[in-house]
Amino acid sequence: MSGNEYDEGLWDLRPAIPDRRVNSLRPWMIAVITAAVVLVLAIIVGLLVYFLAYDQKAHYYQASFQIPSIEYNPDFAVEHSKSETGLKKKISNEINNIFRRSSLNHHYIKSHVVNLRPSNDGLKTDVLLQFQSASNNANAIKRKANNILHQKLKLDENFLKIDTSLPYLRDVDGAQAEHILNSCCGLGRESALSSMERIADGNVARKAAWPWQASLQIDGIHFCGASLISDQWLLTAAHCFDIYKNPRLWMANFGTALNSPLMRRRVQSIIIHEKYAAHKHDDDIAVVKLAIPITFSDDVHRVCLPEATFEVLPKSKVFVTGWGALKANGPFPNTLRQVQIEIISNDICNKVDVYGGAVSSGMICAGFLEGKLDACEGDSGGPLVIARDRNIWYLIGIVSWGIDCGKENKPGIYTKVTRYRDWIKSKTNI
Repeated sequence: MSGNEYDEGLWDLRPAIPDRRVNSLRPWMIAVITAAVVLVLAIIVGLLVYFLAYDQKAHYYQASFQIPSIEYNPDFAVEHSKSETGLKKKISNEINNIFRRSSLNHHYIKSHVVNLRPSNDGLKTDVLLQFQSASNNANAIKRKANNILHQKLKLDENFLKIDTSLPYLRDVDGAQAEHILNSCCGLGRESALSSMERIADGNVARKAAWPWQASLQIDGIHFCGASLISDQWLLTAAHCFDIYKNPRLWMANFGTALNSPLMRRRVQSIIIHEKYAAHKHDDDIAVVKLAIPITFSDDVHRVCLPEATFEVLPKSKVFVTGWGALKANGPFPNTLRQVQIEIISNDICNKVDVYGGAVSSGMICAGFLEGKLDACEGDSGGPLVIARDRNIWYLIGIVSWGIDCGKENKPGIYTKVTRYRDWIKSKTNI
């Protein structure tokens, strides 16, 4: 089979086969095949991206630790005190270092120190841990986190120790975790200090800038503002209840919009200061208990209450917020508004051409003698707040009374919260 004639004949037949194959693949067929390959690759890449990036779920666990080297200090119970803040930061830093140097580095998000409590063996603390991973990976993350903590904290150089009296990492659901993360008082989600506009004539407050602001309503109609001071208590003005005293009539709404609130709660009880009288302005303060406690979130949480010794000096910049009228006898807006004003000394406000001695020691005068920037009708009961270190907001006043809105020599008058700090604690235990 090696003759030349046979070889030449066989060789002559070979080119015809590849020619037919090339001619059978028309350009449109090549385009379809290419498109199909690209589509398959896109689907594969999309699935990978989804499972690696979008199918990531937050997982929360609570762990308890002992700190035998530190004795309990009563200042640890004072929210945002230097002692409390410093120790919480030290605890978080130690836990952050442990996980960021571990195999869970890419899954670990953060830690949040829940509390500091006394113990027979020094001090104890509960810490919320947040991780992120695919939905079906939660148990593996939990086991690894537990093993990492036990391995690292058994070393002598760590000041944290595992609290063996409690179970290891406990699961915390998302809503409860969000409640814990937002349980600290006075945390605004943004700085409001960029705005200088007034309520009367108006500047709209950004979403969740004032997460403690509430609207007290009857039959869907806004009557007064109020401030959330715990998960179940509001602080407001006593004169809001001059006409309607029955708590069953009232509803508290939360969020920046009156007609589409983020949250609503019925009122269980109203406690008005015993010395308040409708014909005068003194002791214009009341606390309102909600029928069902609030679950804190990024958008709804509490403001800080100052201690009785908390001082605010004249000229201090403060904010008042509410849904009050944009001008005297004007309409109420649907969206929460804000205004930055200044503290004015009571001596100035008690001058003959201002309020002529009507401002008592239980009141705060705030605004401007030239007028314009002010609270107005419908803002009653709402918060007057000031920011202190680390942008923590404190409730120093309650919108109480005034003459007209933004009138010259007639700034707003607010109930002084520090004057009634003991009364608030006696009614709410806050």
